[in-house]
Amino acid sequence: MATKKTKDKTPQTLVIVESPAKAHTIEKYLGPGYTVKASMGHLIDLPKSRMAIDIDNGFQPEYITVRGRAKLLKELQKDAKKSDYVLLASDNDREGEAIAWHLNNALKDKTNAKISRIVFNEITPTAITEAVKNPGEIVEAKVNAQKARRVLDRLVGYNLSPLLWTKVKNGLSAGRVQSVALRLICEREKEVEDFLPEEYWTLDADFSKGKSNFTAQLVKYKNENPELKSEEEVNKIMETIKNTPCVVSSIKKTDKTVRPKPPFTTSKLQQAAANRLGYTSRKTMQIAQQLYEGIQIGQNRVGLITYMRTDSVRISDTALADVRGWLTKNYPDDLPPEPIHYSVGKAAQDAHEGIRPTYTEYTPESVKEYLNHDQFRLYSIIWERFVSSQMNNAKMVTTSVEITSGEAVFRVAASKIAEKGFYHVIKMLSSKEEKSTSLPSMKEGEEIKVEKFHPEQHFTQGPARYTDASIVRMLEEKGIGRPSTYAPIISVLLDRYYVTRSNKQLVPTQLGKMISKILVESFPDVINESFTAEVENDTLVWNTMMSDFYAPFKKRVDEVMETQESIKGFLDEQTDLKCDLCGKPMVKKLGRFGFFLACSGFPECHNTKSIPLAKCPCKDCGGDIVERKQKGRGKSFYGCTNYPKCNFISHFKPIDQYCPQCGWFLVEKFDKKNGSYKSCINPDCNYLHTNDEE
Repeated sequence: MATKKTKDKTPQTLVIVESPAKAHTIEKYLGPGYTVKASMGHLIDLPKSRMAIDIDNGFQPEYITVRGRAKLLKELQKDAKKSDYVLLASDNDREGEAIAWHLNNALKDKTNAKISRIVFNEITPTAITEAVKNPGEIVEAKVNAQKARRVLDRLVGYNLSPLLWTKVKNGLSAGRVQSVALRLICEREKEVEDFLPEEYWTLDADFSKGKSNFTAQLVKYKNENPELKSEEEVNKIMETIKNTPCVVSSIKKTDKTVRPKPPFTTSKLQQAAANRLGYTSRKTMQIAQQLYEGIQIGQNRVGLITYMRTDSVRISDTALADVRGWLTKNYPDDLPPEPIHYSVGKAAQDAHEGIRPTYTEYTPESVKEYLNHDQFRLYSIIWERFVSSQMNNAKMVTTSVEITSGEAVFRVAASKIAEKGFYHVIKMLSSKEEKSTSLPSMKEGEEIKVEKFHPEQHFTQGPARYTDASIVRMLEEKGIGRPSTYAPIISVLLDRYYVTRSNKQLVPTQLGKMISKILVESFPDVINESFTAEVENDTLVWNTMMSDFYAPFKKRVDEVMETQESIKGFLDEQTDLKCDLCGKPMVKKLGRFGFFLACSGFPECHNTKSIPLAKCPCKDCGGDIVERKQKGRGKSFYGCTNYPKCNFISHFKPIDQYCPQCGWFLVEKFDKKNGSYKSCINPDCNYLHTNDEE
């Protein structure tokens, strides 16, 4: 198309993508005759200062040039005027299609060039060249789908936000999807708060065979599963069997087939990155964007992964041929005779392939020197997940041994890998499942020695708070949002201080609970999962949906505005503290980033202070520990008000409790072994208090 030469000149083609990094990579691939520019996302959109929806005219949106983008738009119009062809290469999703549609409307009267739409799933020379050779048209259905959600979000937000300003606090905002996510987080918090732990006990025993020792757990007592509710019950069992011979009563071996998982979708990538690497959803998507748009590998700039916003696990025939070729050279014994195809979920749009490396030969180790630490780790799990998905199953052999002592049966199991299969390429994604364990050689009927009993008290664990990984999984399961919105949903809730992160868990703030309660009670038909999921259906006719939705919604907003009692006054709390500037009482107020102290003499006195959380433990200091923010990163830490005289710092939030051993304050921590627990901040004190001890 654009490579065809005329007698006078080589045709000039303008390619417009969304980001500068992508433009830089693609321009190197296309060479002479092509100019690649970036639109920097949306150039034309709804204004921020008003609703801009003509309700009386079929809910038509009133689009404007985004503030600060007029100069860039004019430059693109000039470039288009000098071109013979314009290729709109924004992302292949609803937002990208809308960007292309707006660009087409803004450029078509400014140029004689033929304007076409191109899409691609990966930024590689082959993919880009193929897209340029096969331009298409803008898909109106996608544009209308984006328009419907944009208009609906505007109608919801511009009606609910003023309601919150009036009834709760100035400056608040409410979004259609974010409010449903907030509801889920608040409902889970209620379950956590209402849960009452119940005591139970387990009994382990150390056994010895020759020079080997192993531990087994009590699994049967009097032919029933033991439900031990107290220490007394455990002691009775130990007393009954302590002098009874221990005999190996059963040895069973079972084979287990472990299948590889399909390539990542957006949600599964965010979940794996959160669980394996500790990344937030926002961080995961930022790194993935970098890998997709291009990394300088030696003399070449290479897009290392395919498009990272997808709900599909489909893989192209070209990619399958590539990975099977690599496996033929490196792991021929673990290559299936035919490619493995994974089923795509019913709700998936399937517009893109699953997330995969663009070239299998770019193994994580081969490109490690060109990537920063975070890029390497994320690329590693993407590469491993994709390559392993096209390999043979792994096979495990599990040996289960039962030891009988009187009426008690103890059991221990050990596993070893019989056929490694896809585990050959798993490193960053490795798990306990693939690690071999062993037991000493034993025979049924032989007697072994018990060395020691280990009774242990436990308490049942309540529902866990959502993390980035689990809330994304829940949103995906319920059909709320799309791959492109999972990370922004979490970010918006955090930025608005409706939710905070504590030990990687998402905890609703008092403000978040108040807002969710009002919205859920007043608008149950809007702030629910089924309505939000239904809106994701691309077959909906956008203006018909608006008509059906808006009239009853607006009527309800007006009713709530009249009847809902304001809770503004309840958010300010009087304190006994005096302002150190004017002497008037300080008031505890709720701001954008949480509670703070402000002088009641405002506006005459503007004094504000952080709320003291604990007394500084440093000797003769006398200061208070308050929350502070790291410059540029926004992360919280906790330091002394006497800084720089006192440089005490804690990265864990103090709680209103003090150590019974040394008197320093306690902090709440979390790990997989102990769950949530309280620990003394004193490095020389070993005090630890688990929730099991409550």
